[in-house]
Amino acid sequence: MSSHPVAETVASLMPRAKEELTELVAFRSVADFDQFPRSESEGAARWVAAALAAEGFQDVALLDTPDGTQSVYGCLPGPEGAKTVLLYAHYDVQPPLDEAGWATPPFELTERDGRWYGRGAADCKGGVIMHLLALRALKANGGVPVHVKVIAEGSEEQGTGGLERYAEAHPDLLEADTIVIGDAGNFRVGLPTVTSTLRGMTLVRVRIDTLAGNLHSGQFGGAAPDALAALIRVLDSLRAADGSTTVDGLTGDSAWEGLQYDEERFRQDAKVLDGVELIGSGTVADRIWARPAVTVLGIDCPPVVGATPSVQASARALISLRVPPGVDAAEATKLLQAHLEAHTPWGARVSTEQIGQGQAFRADTTSPAYQAMADAMAVAYPGQEMQYAGQGGSIPLCNTLAALYPRAEILLIGLSEPEAQIHAVNESVSPEELERLSVAEALFLRNYAAS
Repeated sequence: MSSHPVAETVASLMPRAKEELTELVAFRSVADFDQFPRSESEGAARWVAAALAAEGFQDVALLDTPDGTQSVYGCLPGPEGAKTVLLYAHYDVQPPLDEAGWATPPFELTERDGRWYGRGAADCKGGVIMHLLALRALKANGGVPVHVKVIAEGSEEQGTGGLERYAEAHPDLLEADTIVIGDAGNFRVGLPTVTSTLRGMTLVRVRIDTLAGNLHSGQFGGAAPDALAALIRVLDSLRAADGSTTVDGLTGDSAWEGLQYDEERFRQDAKVLDGVELIGSGTVADRIWARPAVTVLGIDCPPVVGATPSVQASARALISLRVPPGVDAAEATKLLQAHLEAHTPWGARVSTEQIGQGQAFRADTTSPAYQAMADAMAVAYPGQEMQYAGQGGSIPLCNTLAALYPRAEILLIGLSEPEAQIHAVNESVSPEELERLSVAEALFLRNYAAS
């Protein structure tokens, strides 16, 4: 780490940062209130609001967004005539999945082998702490040279669009010259990276019905149409033999021109089992950043334990489709729904329902803000040059903000490097990355103010 005064201040603040992240991770703030109490998300929102107020933010508010969740807003005034920077993170998290699969409790921040483990540690409660660290370091070293707005979303992981709709209804609220989305990550630990593209996504639920009710498989099997078998055929139609996504009418041959992802490193990062092939064609970067990718997220059917010898009358699945920049997510949704309907066999009844959507995003990396960030990264990561990478995941708010504020520059940084295992069991954050990226963000704000 650099001996820069800002870096020294951030280093001194790291014990406090760990305490605060421990408090924030303890909230089970999954914004699916069928699974987790609303009070947990509301508690996390109040924690963020209190932290902003303690740093001198004005107009701190819990915003009731249309999807029934709360986003936290605050504004920290800078010098007269200064530029305005919006800092984004989200406090909601993915469900912990199988808690038995965690080496330590998912909602208790635990240090192990030099990393801090806990749900949301990297994605994205750590991003909230990163913003606080950067601002505290600047306040201790001459002050914050820009107007700062902070928005902490409460339902990003659910894709339900609450903050997007709220921002559209209140367009002045989040207006800024530059927006820093703290919900991405370095290509690998120690390699400073900005994310220049995001895939968009759509979530579609499909249901197939064939019978008025389940039937005895011995008495009726062989002639009675099996809804689960029909669903399996439909789902299989979404992939070619090599595993490439095949949705009728959706192009899947784009190429990624930037930073490449070594195949062996990807196998290690993804923890692919020995002897199991990667799917798709083209480079790894093509497949995960520049091309569509379908994933079956879940299937409703009888579990193996307790199953009876029955022909199934109905079955459902939840399907995610990621789409690259240049592909309209709404059009991709229509193509996916049409594909599912066209590939349903035996005249079975099929219905589809879109339950979430976000557009892809491509940043303008030639803007002054990117040079300011590159200079800041060079100090925070001595000897390393800032890299540009894509991200296969989606942050729907990016496109909403780009549409609302077309002149704003948007940068994506964050703590979700491959070792963080976000969305999986044993999610963790590297405290060194938290420290370095907080330094980078602080110096970026200073550089950008002077640009």
